[in-house]
Order: sequence, then C-alpha cells, then structure tokens
Amino acid sequence: MQKIRVLVANRPRLMRDLVLATIAEQPDIEVVGEAEAESEVTELVERTRPDFLIMSLEDQDTRPALCGFLLGRYPQMKVLAIAAERNSTVFYWAFLDIRSKSVETSEQGILGALRHSVENSKPPVTNGV
Repeated sequence: MQKIRVLVANRPRLMRDLVLATIAEQPDIEVVGEAEAESEVTELVERTRPDFLIMSLEDQDTRPALCGFLLGRYPQMKVLAIAAERNSTVFYWAFLDIRSKSVETSEQGILGALRHSVENSKPPVTNGV
C-alpha cells in the first residue's frame, strides 16, 4: 500500500503538534517533513514532493498566497489550510482544464490565436466551430 505523503507547516507550534498527533498513528499516512516557518515551505515541498501540505489559514475567505503559488508549481499536490482559532479548514487543489478551439488556418487566424493567448482580450478568429 502506497502511503499518503504529508508535509506539515502549521503555526503556531501547538497547532503543528496537534496536527502531527492526529496523523502520526495512521498506517496509510507518512509525515515527510515539518516546516516551522513559512519561508521553509517551498524548499521542503520541492525536496519531499508531498501529496498533501497542511498549513495555517489566516483568513478563511482568502486563499493563502503561498497556497496559490505552490499549487501553480505542483498541481498534483493538495493543501489543507487550518484556522484553529476559528475552527475552520479549507481544502485546496488544482484542476487542469484543457480546452480547444478551431482556428482559421490563415495569417489572421494564427496571429489572432497568438495575441489572444497573450492579451486575453478578444477571442481568436475561428472558422465557425
């Protein structure tokens, strides 16, 4: 059985200890690292490649900036953000959405598609599909 690899990065220390105690005895979960400071998290994620990052949540209405950065870089990872003082936990994950659209095979169509991907201001010229 492959274990779920978890990196724990909660602040303060008491919260991190509670999270570690909760998952420590689970036979299908392996704690691959522990970050005491937010500045260590990116390097530890790079080194350990966890399946989950458990981190602190400052504001339940706002996704942590570090969460967005890490999910952009490591979309296979999932994040549990915990705000213990508000008894709130948010689960974040990335979802790859691949889309396509037919583009007219012409100078105008090709340039329109290229500019659309950069400017994202108007759709590319299509051949009616």
